[in-house]
Amino acid sequence: RDYKIDGAPVRLRRINPVGERTQPPSQRGAHLGPIDAFWHVLNLFGPAAGLALLTPTLAKLLWRHDLKGVGWGRLAGWVFSVCGLVTLAGLAVFGHDGKMATYAVMVAAGALTLWWAGFVSNSR
Repeated sequence: RDYKIDGAPVRLRRINPVGERTQPPSQRGAHLGPIDAFWHVLNLFGPAAGLALLTPTLAKLLWRHDLKGVGWGRLAGWVFSVCGLVTLAGLAVFGHDGKMATYAVMVAAGALTLWWAGFVSNSR
């Protein structure tokens, strides 16, 4: 079960100045402007970008001698690409984003990608 809030209960819904009850956001028309679409896409890939910034940085600090020949940008690019694909796969499988299962797979896929891009492909 998903525990996200779709709309407020009837008694808590916003009342406009005239005193009429307004529709909750989930029941309003789904008109999305270009700025809203930009923010939606940015927020969709936000966790992937966060992992792509954080994990290569920590890996380069922890294994600085082993990862000396691998560029930070290469690691970050691979992690972002794989985590972005996992985000899209989670969106396709579950019908919406933000599921903990998607985030768990994203972390595991990011770690495996970091290992592959940093250690396996570098040793060849």
